[in-house]
Amino acid sequence: MEGIDVVSEALADLHRRLLALDGGAVADYIPQLALADPDCFGLALVSLDGHRYRAGRCDEAFTLQSVTKPFVLALALAELGAEEVGRTVGAEPSGEAFNAISLDPVTGRPANPMINAGAIAVTALVPGGDPAERFARILDCLGRFAGRPLDVDEEVYRSEAETGDRNRALAHLMRGTGALRGDPAEAVETYFRQCAVRATVADLAVMAATLANGGVNPVTGEAVVPEPVAVAVLAVMATCGMYDAAGEWMLRVGLPAKSGVSGGLVAVSPARFGVAVHSPPLDSFGNPVRGVAALRELSERFGLHLMRNPAPGAPTVTRADTAEDGGTALVAAQGALDFTAAERVLFALGQQAPGPGGRVLLDLERVTAIDAAARAMLDRALTLLAERGHRVTVTGDALLRADAPGPLGRAGSRAGTRR
Repeated sequence: MEGIDVVSEALADLHRRLLALDGGAVADYIPQLALADPDCFGLALVSLDGHRYRAGRCDEAFTLQSVTKPFVLALALAELGAEEVGRTVGAEPSGEAFNAISLDPVTGRPANPMINAGAIAVTALVPGGDPAERFARILDCLGRFAGRPLDVDEEVYRSEAETGDRNRALAHLMRGTGALRGDPAEAVETYFRQCAVRATVADLAVMAATLANGGVNPVTGEAVVPEPVAVAVLAVMATCGMYDAAGEWMLRVGLPAKSGVSGGLVAVSPARFGVAVHSPPLDSFGNPVRGVAALRELSERFGLHLMRNPAPGAPTVTRADTAEDGGTALVAAQGALDFTAAERVLFALGQQAPGPGGRVLLDLERVTAIDAAARAMLDRALTLLAERGHRVTVTGDALLRADAPGPLGRAGSRAGTRR
């Protein structure tokens, strides 16, 4: 239906008003980046259903720079696991600039994977027989996050390689502390090439939405990384993604995010959408001025801050009563059950439980989904009721998988339990 696309309308309104912002300066410590058009400004948003919204210049490719860091971290975590990656790099905010020498005085590890030192160490962790194979895996992973093959801006790569002495120094320091594996020169060259990977704002929004969707690309449907990896990456982005402005960002915007010195910025509203902005002029922290302003307004307008109390939904427990003779208790639930909803169901069960030998009826016919935590909670509660001599009946055939253990699955039949 025409005329009701309020998301695109909101993006267009932000683009129109914020284009006039003239603060900040284009990064020039990498000569090729200094050539960027300071008036380039695009915003894009992708929902978990793969719906795309955009405003401004969204199809102009630019190098991702530090915006690659969370996605390469996801690759390393998926390949090696959190424990192995954690031996090399920490997860604490540094409170320092992106290129600071921020190494733990005891372990020698970089503070986190979002600063340059940590990102170089993570890049070196990616499995590969040689630097070419390692980078090929990185480029392939970034492309799967974006939903299409990406390429490298060779001119920017050469410009970074010619001016990257500070990053080389960081690599040699980490080699000396044991935090960096392999040849420091090879690690830094791979990192330079990673930063020079080129994409558009539209691509970045898909990449962010993939993290929002638990690692599944909402456009292609591909599971790029496991959900626990996406959760870990978002946690690091939330605390470290905006460098020494991370605290102010979390206070004002409240979304996991990552910026880059080319003017790119991605932010993630978990289980909602991914959003991206590109605008080359940067503030003193290295974050795009228009991007920060746009995300602040979006967060306020649509109530996106992670710490907000969610809007109340339909009641979880639709019926809870006990027969007059006290022999039968009935609790009925609806909707999707997570920890909060399961706690409500269990509280109702506790309030209505009949006397010894009585019958407990749990009606899940109107429940649409049960996550792992809620299933475990209900399984345990129903097991305890059965062990205490109650006759337990659960209805809701769609949820009673034959292969599921415990009272919610037919494989978990116990004495005193009925279905």
